[in-house]
Amino acid sequence: MNSDIAVESNMTVITLVLEASLAVQIVLAILVLASIASWWVIIDKRWMLKQAVGDADDFEATFWSGIDLASFFRQISESRRTAFGMAGIFQAGYREFGRLRQETGLTGSALVQSAQRAMNVSQAREIDRLEQNLAFLATVASTSPYVGLFGTVWGIMTAFYDLAGVKSATIDVVAQPISEALIATALGLFAAIPAQIAYNRYADKVDRLEVRYNTFTEELTSILERSTGRRAAPPPGAAAAVPAGAAT
Repeated sequence: MNSDIAVESNMTVITLVLEASLAVQIVLAILVLASIASWWVIIDKRWMLKQAVGDADDFEATFWSGIDLASFFRQISESRRTAFGMAGIFQAGYREFGRLRQETGLTGSALVQSAQRAMNVSQAREIDRLEQNLAFLATVASTSPYVGLFGTVWGIMTAFYDLAGVKSATIDVVAQPISEALIATALGLFAAIPAQIAYNRYADKVDRLEVRYNTFTEELTSILERSTGRRAAPPPGAAAAVPAGAAT
């Protein structure tokens, strides 16, 4: 009994869609495509951010375990997997630091600043990769209700037009166009609500990852500064040279 009622209800909705005006059918088609595309983005972004968080956890566990940075860099560079997230930031900064350290005439400050710039560039690219298609979710969330509202307005206009052509107004005259309008409204909300929830959730995750990347960049910069400071330190008991012009 319940299954027969469900089938009848589904057939009623399908009939309303098939018999709707061309404008309403176009609105419904646009909303269906927007909903399908947004769910594809939601699923893809969920997998990407889950992997990014897991990679960050694994990297931090290894990095702060006391592993030698040079051997850790070689391990990442020789891996067949492309380095993303913290691994990519570390690889970019340590590669630049090691390359410039072989050159003469560069101060420790210049080495660290160059490495930090390389890490900032790598971090910006990673954040851009994580934020990809988030703007699409925001667009679907903000525009779908208005697209559905257009279908609603059109359905109500059709209902009033049909009502003006009859002598006696009955519910049968306006039932179909009003139902078409309600379907457009419901479908607009169906497309907008999941996109809005996913956008808020994923944008928060990207912000949290960006904070972790910023923190790691600062920590690695401090490590490199201490490394250059140890190399530039004079032997015990040696007098520090005073730069020319420093004395007043």
